[in-house]
Amino acid sequence: LIPLCGLTLLFGALLSAPLPWAFSTPWIPALKLSLDFRIDGLSALMLCMILGVGSAVFIYTGGYLSGHPQQRRAYLLLSLFATAMVGCVSSDNLLLLFLFWELTSLLSFLLVGFNHEDEDSRKSAQQAMLITGAGGLALLGGLVILGQLAGSWRISDIVAQLPHMPASPNFYWAIGLIMAGAFTKSAQFPFHFWLPNAMSAPTPASAYLHSATMVKLGVYLLARLDAGMDAWLWWQTSLQVAGSFTAAWGMLLALREFDLKRILAWSTVATLGTLVFIVGMPGYQASLAVATLLLAHAMYKATLFFVAGNVDHGTGTRDIRSLSLLRKAMPFTAAAALLGGLSMTGLPGTFGFIAKETLMQAKTDAPYLAAGGWANTLFTAIGIAVAATIALRIFWQQRSTQPQPEHPHEGGLALTAPPLLLAGAGLIAGLFPSTAQYVVQQAAAAMHPAAPQAAAHLALDGSALGSALPSLALYFGMGAAIFLLWERLRPIMDAVVRPLPSGPGIFRRLLQGLTLAAVTTNRNMQHGRLTGYHAMLMGSIMLGVFIVMLASGSWILPSWSTPSVGVLLACAIVIAGSLLAMAVHHRFLLILTSGLVGYGSAILFLFGGAPDLAFTQFSVETVQVTVLAAILLLMRVDHHPPASKFVGDRIGSRLFVSLLTATVITGLLLAVTAQPFDAILGAYYGQHSLPDAHGYNVVNVILVDFRGFDTFGENSVIFLSLLAILPLLAAIRKRVSHRTIHRLPHEAVEAAQEGKAP
Repeated sequence: LIPLCGLTLLFGALLSAPLPWAFSTPWIPALKLSLDFRIDGLSALMLCMILGVGSAVFIYTGGYLSGHPQQRRAYLLLSLFATAMVGCVSSDNLLLLFLFWELTSLLSFLLVGFNHEDEDSRKSAQQAMLITGAGGLALLGGLVILGQLAGSWRISDIVAQLPHMPASPNFYWAIGLIMAGAFTKSAQFPFHFWLPNAMSAPTPASAYLHSATMVKLGVYLLARLDAGMDAWLWWQTSLQVAGSFTAAWGMLLALREFDLKRILAWSTVATLGTLVFIVGMPGYQASLAVATLLLAHAMYKATLFFVAGNVDHGTGTRDIRSLSLLRKAMPFTAAAALLGGLSMTGLPGTFGFIAKETLMQAKTDAPYLAAGGWANTLFTAIGIAVAATIALRIFWQQRSTQPQPEHPHEGGLALTAPPLLLAGAGLIAGLFPSTAQYVVQQAAAAMHPAAPQAAAHLALDGSALGSALPSLALYFGMGAAIFLLWERLRPIMDAVVRPLPSGPGIFRRLLQGLTLAAVTTNRNMQHGRLTGYHAMLMGSIMLGVFIVMLASGSWILPSWSTPSVGVLLACAIVIAGSLLAMAVHHRFLLILTSGLVGYGSAILFLFGGAPDLAFTQFSVETVQVTVLAAILLLMRVDHHPPASKFVGDRIGSRLFVSLLTATVITGLLLAVTAQPFDAILGAYYGQHSLPDAHGYNVVNVILVDFRGFDTFGENSVIFLSLLAILPLLAAIRKRVSHRTIHRLPHEAVEAAQEGKAP
């Protein structure tokens, strides 16, 4: 009732209030974001499909999943999906559109994997989620860049700016990423293979998501942007190339299938490619063709998916080789299949014919497309053969080559009414095109606002029929030949396609490579060796800083000044300690050599005019060497550890990390030192030492008053160093005393224990 009432309200509003309708309310004012909704002709057309087909899908679900323990879950997911679709096509904010866009991908994942006990369903859901999710990430990047370039997140404002956008690299990146997101959603080559594999979803989900609504979101987004991008030649060329290749490939691959839903899925891929191709065509007539084909395809393809679901429900199989003469057992489904198939073939009297005539008129207005007329004829003939396979072969012919189901039966009213209603709607729209005239006209005007709306005219007149008869005869003749030779064409197509790289195969190898890379990376990085972690940490940080320094541009080095003898001595001690620390393996020697680095740093502080730091460094370094040495002596640690095989432990890698760190830090310090000296801090201390701290010695005032907590910290370090070394010194003294006592004569020891000896 909810989608049906929504459809009724939409029709009433279309008759009473002119388009567009807009609504906006603050969302995140700090980021200048608002909840913007806008419904124009294109949005209204999509809403008609979402709510109209949705009403039929909800009824059909009640019959198809009758008695299923997860029927409530199916209704919940379908309801959420319908809400997400409504939000997506009515959003006038880029980020809001993206939120609803990702919600449709998530719900599609849950619906494709509805039968999650089945491994194939889980794999198909994973594949659909990974591909559309990756496309969603690309879409997000493109939307953010486009919003920044336009200075607005409102789609209607951005579309108005697109014709005048400067041809900057960021603009091309933005549109390219958006196209990638739309291509993954609408199953364009090379992302086309996920859609047929998603047929493991229940038939209501296939009819709703994968024929009428979700897969058309990519087309919707491209059509939405086409209002501003129509003047860009590279945009037209990209869409025409991608769309035409997808349409051709989808139609050819349909000839390899025997499963009803996969046949319909490949024909859907072909139709989506055709829609993308038409979006890339210039002119208002192309926009009219997009709107008409969107509506026609939603009606007849959802009908045929319902038919495939009824056949599966009534026979237990979807293999056309096991199905024949089902019209006797399933008369209502046969009638719906016939009406839907006729619309798909484009027979006069159906809305499919109106769509094909509008498309032919659009191609007539683009004479450079005439060279592809033979290809269009072939693929139209394949489409007719697909429609005949669904509508005629399994219901009216005896062509089964495998065992047939024993007791085929018709479903209840909930299974037969939805396909008949949608097929009837397509027939009414075909016989009386004026019923769809307004919404199609408004949708075309939204995609091409510069054209006069009076140009949109859908009619089934005698002149159109007369001009279409020769081409119809050719199409139907070729389609009949392909239909009769279906079994013989399949091995030919297999022989042609099998040597070529396939989308599922490439996707599977990518996942395997990702798993292998993850395992290898984890094995090499999570090895449990502290030295290896330290090498990776320092190497990655220094490499990142080095890249940033290179990207910053020109470097300014400070003027050279000769260092003092003390500074040179300190540097020599630090370098010697570093090299020795990398070379030695004895832990006690490692402590001593590492201590040289600390002592050299203390000498450097001393000759650099920081005696307080030098004193602190001397104290800490002495305590550290003493403590660690005492620990080693007390624990009697093995002095000959085994050679390590990890990268971070080898002397070559140590030297590399050390040189990289030294080079980067030195370059960073030189670059900082070369900057003009800012004397504001020194001037501040000089001016405020006497009046604020009542001290004539500026250095003492800084240590005690301005940097009192820092000085307190240095004193705390020295005091804690003393506390740390006292217990170890006491333990060493006790052990030395204990060993001395044990070396005395036995009588002297007893006398000492009794207190009789000194």
